[in-house]
Amino acid sequence: MFKRIQYEQLNSRQKENFNFQKIAAELADYGFNCMWLNDDWQGADFIACHIDGNQFIKVQLKGRLNIDKKYYGKDIWIAFKQDDNWYVYPHDIVQEKLLEMGLMAGSKSWDENGGYSWPRIPKHVFKYMTQYQV
Repeated sequence: MFKRIQYEQLNSRQKENFNFQKIAAELADYGFNCMWLNDDWQGADFIACHIDGNQFIKVQLKGRLNIDKKYYGKDIWIAFKQDDNWYVYPHDIVQEKLLEMGLMAGSKSWDENGGYSWPRIPKHVFKYMTQYQV
C-alpha cells in the first residue's frame, strides 16, 4: 500500500511541502513545533515554536545556502538541506559573517540583484556553517 516517492519526480510545490515535513520532523527532536504559513508572513514560510514557550523563529525554507537583502532586518532564519544534513541559521548573522569573509560584495548578483546563493556550502565556509547544522 505504501510506496516511497522519488523526490526528483516531484514538482516545485510538492518539493516545498516535502521539505517542510522533513525539517519539521528534525526540529521536533529539539522541542519545536512547526506551523506552515500560507502567505510568506514577514518573509517566513513557517514558524517554529519551542516547547518552552519563549522561542519563536520565523523560517524561510530554501534549497541551498542563500543570503538575500530582502530578509535583512526581519529576524528570519533560513533552513536548507545539503546531503543528509539540515542547516538552520539566522540570516542576518550569517550575512554579516559572509560579507566580513569577503564573499558576495562586488558580485553582480549581490550588488545589483541583492541576493547570493551557493549550490553547495563553499569549503572555506563549511566549518563556520557546522554550528547551524541540525
